Amino acid sequence: MKKLSIALFLTFAGTFVSLHLSAQQGPNKEGSDTVAKPRKKDGRPAEADLPKIPSKFGRKEDRLPEGPSFKSDVTAVTVDVSVLDKNGRFIPNIPRGNFRILEDNVPQTVTTFGLGEAPMTVCMVIEFSNRYQSYYTESWYQTLTAAYGFIETLKPDDFVAIVAYDMRSETLSDFTTNRAQTQEAMQRLRIAAFSESNLFDALTDTADRMSEIEGRKAIVLISSGIDTFSKLTFDKTRKIIQTSGVPIYSLGLMQALREYYDARGAMGSIARLDFLQADNQLRTFSKESGGQAFFPRFYGEFPSIFRAIHDALRNQYSLAYSPSNTVKDGKYRRIKVELVNPATGEPLRVVDEKGKPMKYTVVAKPGYNAARAVE
Repeated sequence: MKKLSIALFLTFAGTFVSLHLSAQQGPNKEGSDTVAKPRKKDGRPAEADLPKIPSKFGRKEDRLPEGPSFKSDVTAVTVDVSVLDKNGRFIPNIPRGNFRILEDNVPQTVTTFGLGEAPMTVCMVIEFSNRYQSYYTESWYQTLTAAYGFIETLKPDDFVAIVAYDMRSETLSDFTTNRAQTQEAMQRLRIAAFSESNLFDALTDTADRMSEIEGRKAIVLISSGIDTFSKLTFDKTRKIIQTSGVPIYSLGLMQALREYYDARGAMGSIARLDFLQADNQLRTFSKESGGQAFFPRFYGEFPSIFRAIHDALRNQYSLAYSPSNTVKDGKYRRIKVELVNPATGEPLRVVDEKGKPMKYTVVAKPGYNAARAVE
């Protein structure tokens, strides 16, 4: 076999990106599954097996019998992966051979690979507390602007549920494609009732309920990141989020307002530390769930944030593998997805049309809980 130099030109957002590889490989067979599957003219996937209607968000016994798609006790592990440039744009057309999956630092064999665009299943978890969302304050207005703005970007076949929380979380509307129902739920966010903000309880409850829904799913969290007195601790919340398999995309509120008060000496040291801790919590929850965290200071940043979330969720590489560790011990196993040159095993080098190296980010869930043997 000859040593080939392969240049893959990726076109997105008007930019040419080249992945330079040097590999010992034979000719590419027609119909190889190492490339993205074809799409229809309207941009939708050619596959017929699109994600099914998600389950009801309420109690398990209330779920629609024909709708949900549940996980089963199988050995295959599915990992949805987004590769984003420094501006948060999705990088398409990366071949299967450039993906490497490590489970507890042990390389795994990718058994299935594909690229697709599908409807999203999103639950918006919105902080609506009297502590920060008092009627007609700046943070009240920012919260509603972010929530309504994201809803307006949804496509007709996207499912969305609305959950608001203060002292406790409340499901204002279940998963639906009926935007009138969603808007009706949002109309209930007028005057906050309680001053508490129990973020940990609301987030874990939502992630736990969504864990059994298959397909492209996510939590969009609009919050200050402050938690007052949840029953769960930060560490327990992290563990639940890590194992739920639901990516969290966080929007940290009141960034400009904090800077305004801090610059004028109106924010005490304790409040400053509380907000720094709050931002760190949002970053941690997003990173460890395979999502992203955003901290907008201006309203003009919202459209680009929503676009980044849509790109990460709609356009994903779907990889699956059968773990080499077949022990059913119920333990947490860490996953790491890398882009590599298959010939050398070195990190994949991505350059723009001028030949300059580009930074990219691989977004994927960090791990899963292995099945436990039935005694």
